[in-house]
Amino acid sequence: MQNSSPSKGLSMLRTVVLLVSMLISLSPAYAAMPALTVGEELAGTLTAGGEATYSLELGAEYIVYGAAMQKSVDVIIVVTGPDGAEVGAYDITGEGPDYFQFQSTIEGQYGITVKPFENGSGEFSVLIYMAEALAETPEGKMDQLMVRYANDATPGVIIAVVEDGEISFEKAYGMANLSHGIPLTTTTITNIGSASKQFTAFAINLLVKEGKLSLDDDVRKYLPEVPDFGETVTIGHLLSHTSGYREFLNGIAMSGRMLDQGDYIDRDEILALVVRQPELQNSPGAEWNYCNTGYSLLALIVERITEQGFDVWMKENVFGPLGMENTQVRMHRTSIIRNSAQGYVAFQSLGFREVPDISASAGAGGIYTTVADMALWMKNLHTGEVGGKEIIEKMTTPFVLTDGEESSYGMGLFIDEFQGLRRIHHGGADSAHRASFAYFPEVDKGVITLSNNGGYSPGNADKVVEAFFAEKLTSVEVIAETKEEFDSANYQPEDFDELVGRFELEGIGLVLTFTREGDTFYCQATGQPKTTIVPTANLEFNIVVVDAAINFHRDDEGDVSSLTLHQGGGITGHRLATDPWAPDAEEMATYVGRYFSKEMEAFYEIVLDDNALVLKHRRFKDAKLKILKMDVFTVGFPLGELSFVRGDAGDLTGFAASNVRTRGVLFERVN
Repeated sequence: MQNSSPSKGLSMLRTVVLLVSMLISLSPAYAAMPALTVGEELAGTLTAGGEATYSLELGAEYIVYGAAMQKSVDVIIVVTGPDGAEVGAYDITGEGPDYFQFQSTIEGQYGITVKPFENGSGEFSVLIYMAEALAETPEGKMDQLMVRYANDATPGVIIAVVEDGEISFEKAYGMANLSHGIPLTTTTITNIGSASKQFTAFAINLLVKEGKLSLDDDVRKYLPEVPDFGETVTIGHLLSHTSGYREFLNGIAMSGRMLDQGDYIDRDEILALVVRQPELQNSPGAEWNYCNTGYSLLALIVERITEQGFDVWMKENVFGPLGMENTQVRMHRTSIIRNSAQGYVAFQSLGFREVPDISASAGAGGIYTTVADMALWMKNLHTGEVGGKEIIEKMTTPFVLTDGEESSYGMGLFIDEFQGLRRIHHGGADSAHRASFAYFPEVDKGVITLSNNGGYSPGNADKVVEAFFAEKLTSVEVIAETKEEFDSANYQPEDFDELVGRFELEGIGLVLTFTREGDTFYCQATGQPKTTIVPTANLEFNIVVVDAAINFHRDDEGDVSSLTLHQGGGITGHRLATDPWAPDAEEMATYVGRYFSKEMEAFYEIVLDDNALVLKHRRFKDAKLKILKMDVFTVGFPLGELSFVRGDAGDLTGFAASNVRTRGVLFERVN
């Protein structure tokens, strides 16, 4: 399911920390740094706040593939060019090898800097596997891009390029099953995670067309168990991720489930979680917040309307008519699917380990398919032969929020623009499977990538698009020139001063600090190095390397009091007081206690250890609370941000935990 890989995807904290910690200011003078050569592994040690930089001599238009071996420290890798400009930043896993791959544009020495994640310390090593001239053909570029997977010891990836409804290129790299030595082929069946949502949305719209339900129907018409929250949640709200329901994976993780260790979830638990929810997280239709819960409920609604199992109905009414003969919904993670790929995640001491699928994913995920079957679906997005073009149009029209703002999501599909072309797409991430599906309707072309490797980045699909459709794309530079002109050279450094300060990101427990040094502007995340940002408008700044942006906002008084961090979706941040709160030992001791959530049926304990507050749970590692402001702390996933609640007398009565997709979960103090 989208961004729901328990080990990484569910942790929004790591994602946002990476976004704002990758643009590290480095000196382009790499001559004094240790030199990297292909095949030679160099070891190093990091201290908290330290870094290690290596040099790599490259020609122009070279492609490089390497890894940082995280022996006892979680690292971030940042690559800079001969001119000191940032080329890329990488942070995929927390242990084992963290791979990086980049392309040089100019000849000279490149810097590869290794820094600890969240001020950790320990040993690592760096190894360059490949550094060679970039291939001239798209097919050759694919072999270079996928070199990491092209062996018999690594779970891999299948790539398909679709043009005018037909597959024009397809190739498989790596292994489908390591235990039995079975390689991936272009016909191997894999789990596409949240890319399944487009089929659930299609199914609902087919039932609408048949007159069996309406998108405006109250969810409670079909699921009467759901409480009346005082506002109507409709089928359309479930489809558009605007229902206000808690996201079940993030919620169940709060209860103490270790999804990355294979803990089981029953489908009934999802509905039960909604039933126990005391109130909506947002007014229906007012806020977009990615929610697997909604799509799981949609699958249940299909079953109640049709009186058939979701998998059976989908086979007969969706996959069958589309000709997708090798596609099915896996209703239980132990179901046998012939010719399917086992999912794997790399662990530091164990190498690759088999990881079971997330259970109870039907509707939100759980579909197993092939690139050929997905190509048939892509063709149907163009023709509308099955279901009709009206359904396709509805699914690919962005949902408009109640305030008139347009989201970037339709029904089961994201809608945006990639290098000048309209793009309809969806990614997918189960425990150890990754998928990407991207269609460009203006040119009737698309890309599909399916992987059984938890370390694979679906973002590689963009590189496939660039390799095969280069002549159809508009360069980033040209796009910038066609937008409303803003000359960053004329931006007055003093104008940045009103933006200087600390902003807390909602539900993540991360603080971004903005500072200025002369005419250079910086953003620094909690526990991370400061990073450069560049103005694109008076209140807008880009983090160019990761295609992210920061927009500052004025309040009714004209003061800059909030911001939005954009990368795929948007995360709101609010300005904090100038002086951070610094409690003494006596004040910190008041937070010590045992806390219980009736909603999540879970206990947590907070203790004071060596002048630091520490959160304890019987199944999780101890975690230190980090101060954001008075009564607000961050602790990372799954609780995220803890906002303590006080009674009328000022005594602490509990805390509300929020992790972006599941917010405001109350834990009451029991002693």
